[in-house]
Amino acid sequence: MSLVGTVIKYLSLTMVVPLVVALIYREDILIFLLSIALTAALGLALEQLDSDPDVGPREALLLVSVAWMAAALVGTIPYLLAGNGVPFVFLASAPESTLANPVNALFESMSGFTTTGATVLGAISLDRHSHAIMMWRQLTQWLGGMGIIVLMIAILPELAVNGAQLMQSEAPGPELQKLTPKIVETARALWLIYFGFTLLYILILYGLHLGGFAPNMGLYNAIAHGFTTLPTGGFSPEADSIAAFSAVVQWVVIPFVMIAGVNFALFWHVIRGEVRVLIEDTEFRAYAGATAVAIAILSFLLFRGGAPVLELGGATRGVTENSLRQAAFQITSLLNSTGYATSDFAQWDTHAQVFLLFVMFIGGSAGSTGGGVKVVRWLVVFKSVHRELFTTSNPNTVRPVRLAGQVVDEEAIRGIMAFTLLYLLLFGASAVFIGLDSARIGYELSVLEAVSASLATLGNIGPGFGSLGPFGSYLQFSAPSKLLMIFLMWFGRLEIVPVLALVVGGFDRS
Repeated sequence: MSLVGTVIKYLSLTMVVPLVVALIYREDILIFLLSIALTAALGLALEQLDSDPDVGPREALLLVSVAWMAAALVGTIPYLLAGNGVPFVFLASAPESTLANPVNALFESMSGFTTTGATVLGAISLDRHSHAIMMWRQLTQWLGGMGIIVLMIAILPELAVNGAQLMQSEAPGPELQKLTPKIVETARALWLIYFGFTLLYILILYGLHLGGFAPNMGLYNAIAHGFTTLPTGGFSPEADSIAAFSAVVQWVVIPFVMIAGVNFALFWHVIRGEVRVLIEDTEFRAYAGATAVAIAILSFLLFRGGAPVLELGGATRGVTENSLRQAAFQITSLLNSTGYATSDFAQWDTHAQVFLLFVMFIGGSAGSTGGGVKVVRWLVVFKSVHRELFTTSNPNTVRPVRLAGQVVDEEAIRGIMAFTLLYLLLFGASAVFIGLDSARIGYELSVLEAVSASLATLGNIGPGFGSLGPFGSYLQFSAPSKLLMIFLMWFGRLEIVPVLALVVGGFDRS
């Protein structure tokens, strides 16, 4: 538990960012002073417990799972203080009943750290919260994007001894790619690339504002969206998400959302001048190809009337540009679990919605900040199925599964097939529970909405369909359903196995 205490202790330092925002806007100052004090005290207390033993594979799974749940629990402190009306300093915000509920506060915190983007804050509730509270909501996504444990390894060299085991348990994807001889240097490289893209993105957004192309994209909004795009969080402080900004801003967001879904290790090779590594990477090609094909299909569906034209009247050129932009934005956003929106796709026709649901299953690349099953897993699944079909008709043939010319280990194939099966079973069972529980409380939920609620939380996507659309919220669900979705977000970010290992694997050192 001492490692968990260390994570919590350093998490208190990150609260300085919203504290600075609170000082600038003169609101909720006491909330973040108290939050920092409480979080630091808890972290220091846990650090006094026995030192963590040598971390093996099983212990790494336990520590990473517990650390992520602890971060989400600690992250609720500012929400609960704000929601329950703690006495404020200067111009404080009014008490917020939505976040006064501990389940709602935990839902919001878990959604932030797991970069899900699902929220219990409706459009009206968003406007009632202070800039500082909203910045904390944004910052938690940025911290969770590249990984809390990866960040700890990057800044605490003493963790490097067990760093590889910890990073492997937290890293999104079936395999951790070690970039340098020392794992601490790999962690730093990944975080520096992540930070660099975030900073570049913020500067571009604010530059558009200064240039008059984005009047409402001030410095606060630029930073807030920088904290949620690269981690594929997709939560915007604006009630209308990215639809609140100009078409120019929307076109700028698209490539950065795409970048967030690429394996960040590939950018390390690009920085070193090895551009061919990116271009020739099998998963990157599949990711880019799937995105391009999906954009083309959705553009056609929208152009023929799958969604209302929101801009530029009825001119053919305007309709074409709008359809292409809406399609490119929603595909890139939902395919790798970002969850931003430029249109209420919950109001699109059935064909477009079903296609978007299919896209949500794909996910980003391994080693990216994107959620979902991941492209590389689908490649292995399809190649494995093709092999089984081929060997059935050619029983005397030995045919290994290959990716980029390399034979995929059979143990790795079994692991990927097991993960995919667990993912689909958990998704299906959760959709049934959400549907039945909603009927129990008299909340009318369609099959598509129940399915999207399960997939959007397990895949760390955020918005679903119907009342769960990009401009809706999850507030209307019962406490049991919200708790289930909290666990789904936790399961999805840690990719199911580390969390399930706590239940079925056992940690008896004997």
